[in-house]
Amino acid sequence: MEKIPMTPAGHEALAAELKKRSAEERPRIIAAISEARAHGDLSENAEYHAAKEQQSLNEGRIAELEDKLSRAEVIDVAKMSGSKVKFGATVTIVDEDTDEEKTYQIVGDMEADIAQGKISLSSPIARALIGKEEEDSVEVAAPGGARSYEILAVKYV
Repeated sequence: MEKIPMTPAGHEALAAELKKRSAEERPRIIAAISEARAHGDLSENAEYHAAKEQQSLNEGRIAELEDKLSRAEVIDVAKMSGSKVKFGATVTIVDEDTDEEKTYQIVGDMEADIAQGKISLSSPIARALIGKEEEDSVEVAAPGGARSYEILAVKYV
């Protein structure tokens, strides 16, 4: 069984989503199904079919969350240090062509959110950065073509 690396914050977020889906969504959907059943003929009951679809999606997500949480390897980034880029690192890079600076934290797949500056460990840019140090230059094969970046800083916060 393959372990899934994640930060404590990512683990907490998944656990909170699981709790909400199990304790709030599941009973709400069951109530909606019961109410729709009371309306009579199920073969032509759109409310019933919509509620059953919601139930299916919710149960699927619950199973996925339970699986991910059972295989989680929580890595406390605050206890990490070093100059090499690895899981949990917050890396500041500069595009060598445009001089645009970006800062990303390398996190697990389930907690990646580009809007918050968190990129997946399996993303092309993270894979290119892993193992490198400050002042190293990296080439990233991106969908829009190859890009070159220089690593300005590596922190573990």
